[in-house]
Amino acid sequence: MTRKLNATAASLLGFLHEGPLTGWDLVATAQQRIGDFWSLTQSQVYRELTAMAGAGLIEAGEPGPRDRRPYALTDAGRAAFAEWLEGDVAEEQTRFPLLLVVMFGRHVPSGRLAEVIATHRHIHAQRLALYEKQLTEEPVGEPDPYARATLDFGIRYERAVLGWFDELPAAIQGRN
Repeated sequence: MTRKLNATAASLLGFLHEGPLTGWDLVATAQQRIGDFWSLTQSQVYRELTAMAGAGLIEAGEPGPRDRRPYALTDAGRAAFAEWLEGDVAEEQTRFPLLLVVMFGRHVPSGRLAEVIATHRHIHAQRLALYEKQLTEEPVGEPDPYARATLDFGIRYERAVLGWFDELPAAIQGRN
């Protein structure tokens, strides 16, 4: 392989282990299964598919409905994915736009800041409720420990963020 896999490409190869998928299917799968903690845009997916096909990591199948082409993992793709899994795991990079607004909160009218805080608190409360619902809807039988660990992280993260919201100083929350 001529280039080192990035996490986005690796995630696509991971999904392709389950069978051939179109770019459209990969975008939808990524949004559903990892979208809450790893963002992928449609343009990133198609750019990575083109690069991975050029590197021989995947093969494009015959176009289907709406000219959508399924991609299948090659042996080289399996090897590249395994190599990526064996490599160092990069540190996470927190990008939380709300923290930028809070950081510069002295420049934001207090009513507006309180509104932004309330909106984001609501988003995180909804996300926690969704995760907790997913926990109760796990399939019968042995749960997937990998998906369960990821879901557990999401639940703990959302609880921590909600705790942070609840502990914000009254001035930030708009309760002078």
